[in-house]
Amino acid sequence: MRRLRRRTVGRRTGRRPSRASDFHRNTPLTAVATLRDEVTELLQELIRLDTTNPPGNETRAAKLLREYLGDHGVASELYARVPERANLVARIPGNGGPSLLLLSHTDVVLADPTEWQTDPFGGELREGEVWGRGALDMKGQVAAEAVAIASLAREGFEPSGDLIFAATADEEVGAGFGAQWLCQEHPEAVRADYCINEGSGDRIELAGKAFYFCSVAEKMSAPFVLRVRGRSGHASMPGIADNALVKAAPMIEKLGKHVPRRQLIPEVEAATRIMTGETPSSADDALAKARAMSPLVADLLEPLLSLTFAPTMARASSKRNVVPAVCEITVDSRLLPGQTVAEQEQIVRDILGEGDYELESLEAHGGTRSALESPLWEAVEAFVAEIEPTARAVPSCVAGFTDSHWFRKAFGTVAYGFFPSRAMDVEVAARLVHSADERVPVDDLELGVEWLRHGAQHLLGP
Repeated sequence: MRRLRRRTVGRRTGRRPSRASDFHRNTPLTAVATLRDEVTELLQELIRLDTTNPPGNETRAAKLLREYLGDHGVASELYARVPERANLVARIPGNGGPSLLLLSHTDVVLADPTEWQTDPFGGELREGEVWGRGALDMKGQVAAEAVAIASLAREGFEPSGDLIFAATADEEVGAGFGAQWLCQEHPEAVRADYCINEGSGDRIELAGKAFYFCSVAEKMSAPFVLRVRGRSGHASMPGIADNALVKAAPMIEKLGKHVPRRQLIPEVEAATRIMTGETPSSADDALAKARAMSPLVADLLEPLLSLTFAPTMARASSKRNVVPAVCEITVDSRLLPGQTVAEQEQIVRDILGEGDYELESLEAHGGTRSALESPLWEAVEAFVAEIEPTARAVPSCVAGFTDSHWFRKAFGTVAYGFFPSRAMDVEVAARLVHSADERVPVDDLELGVEWLRHGAQHLLGP
């Protein structure tokens, strides 16, 4: 494979003539039997490229995708803040109508081979499932998006607006090499009216009825440090010191035991109404209705009704025999869409009361939402009705964080997280993400390709 041409940091590389990729080296287009085979083989190749973040090295995946897309007539470019961490952006140009972005990321989290039944970077196909780090989060969707745009190009699809595919770097860490950087430094490359990303798509069956969840909003990631101050001293004489670690203990307990005031957000209200046929009167009523349907649904909805606090890290003395003068507690906190860091700080101070402590905000990303009524929602509903006529699409809010935020914030993009899955149980899938033996059923990869093609044709078709 030819080397990525050298360039000034932060510049882009134009598409160059390509030879057959590893994926197609011995497989001409006419030999590709089905889109199912195509997405499976491409995912296997992507998994075999170790893009653990840090350090990332996502350029190796971007190169593979550029070769693959070039073989099918789709123009693409690489954009990189540093050469080894490239983002790929490909497009089928449209005729000035609304544009659609298929968004994904190519970096993955660490995988310890000793915990796995198979090589986490082997891309092995076992009993209808592709195994490997990133199979679910989210190289499976990367492969499906690439195959969707390539197959549409082969068929001569002429979209009314640009159909864009972006496989970005650095989503798992967010150190400024991926989507955020693209939106800031190369907005012309990724600006879009609509976006399909990760975030949801799970199928849940309740009382004999099937529901497919589609994320239309996400909570804000707003971690902070609680810094408690005391006075140091020798640990052999603790009485003459003021142990900051001991002072921090009851504060940690207060945060851990706090039950926040619940709020009924539009996404939970709509989800409860669709699933139960009744509009909830309050957040507590929505939770009660969910719990009556299923403990699983209640577990999914509860963190979407309030902000959350989870103390996760502690740092105090660096020596066993020194009483710490300072103790720092890192608290993971997620805010509802619309809540602010100022509101969060006031709530924390109300919980802790007066004391010798400080609060330091570490970041505030996310907390955005897209409209529940849009052409993209109509596309989701139409697809669900097509694959399972009695099922319903249900809006949801992501308790975590996705790159959809950067596009909503920068361009006002209507961004949804929807990659439908029905072959793997939702609870099994949740346990496998970022864990050992991560794998994805080929049936779900094929379903994902069908959805992405449907979404593009619905929004950008004649």
